[in-house]
Amino acid sequence: MKIYFIADFFLSEILGGGELNNHELIKILRQKQYLVETINSHLVTPGWIKERDNFIVANFINLSEESKKTLLNKKYLIYEHDHKYIKSRNPGLYDNFIAPKQQIINLEFYRKAAAVLCQSNFHLKIIKNNIGIGNLINLSGNLWSISSLQFMKKINNSNDTKSDKCCILDSSIAHKNTQDAIKYCKIKKYDYVLVSDSNYYNFLRKMGRNKTFIFFPKSPETLSRITVEARMMNMKTITNNKVGASQEPWFNLKGDELIDRMFEKRQTITDTVVEALNVRFYQ
Repeated sequence: MKIYFIADFFLSEILGGGELNNHELIKILRQKQYLVETINSHLVTPGWIKERDNFIVANFINLSEESKKTLLNKKYLIYEHDHKYIKSRNPGLYDNFIAPKQQIINLEFYRKAAAVLCQSNFHLKIIKNNIGIGNLINLSGNLWSISSLQFMKKINNSNDTKSDKCCILDSSIAHKNTQDAIKYCKIKKYDYVLVSDSNYYNFLRKMGRNKTFIFFPKSPETLSRITVEARMMNMKTITNNKVGASQEPWFNLKGDELIDRMFEKRQTITDTVVEALNVRFYQ
């Protein structure tokens, strides 16, 4: 089977959680001998789609309306990383995470997908409550590279003593809500450290030096890779009710045990994606 993977950006262009996950999925599929061709969404045309089949559509903000309409007659999955069925892409703006009907977009595009792949059951419920589709699948996790999982195991198995300081993500992105995490620490009189680094492994090393991770996102996190990474590095996590990972059955695991579970996810998530591509798409 040849698979065409459509996304706004790929890991070579931007470092983001969705891009890291997509990159790993593409790599695993290729290792399983699937032919995977990648294309940026803004380069996709209706004519290009008509000559092909078996699409995985990840982030698609730059996908034209004409291309989306053409895909309706093809077999495609939506690998959903956020909430692109809402104009604002933020259900956290609305009561019970349910957007007004006038905010709903791309409904037919979601409905006609062979499956819409969700990051967590929290994520799945929000989508279902907003657009009521029945082709939702909870992947219950993300994909990490073997090297990054091994790196976190190495951090866990080092003899370094963890700091009592609370770790806070140092982000200028408003919905990551760094300021409220700082306020929380000041009210509780907790020592804290702001962590950031453009190098992923340096970032993990800095974060993993601490005992506690504090994160209060303003918008629903479909999973929250960083929260899972904190748990994988044996950190206590303090979050709000907007972190999808915290509601998954494996979230009680920590350290190497959780890392081993994410190793398993590399197989189970990929198998689910392949299986979903082989089913008859919804009408």
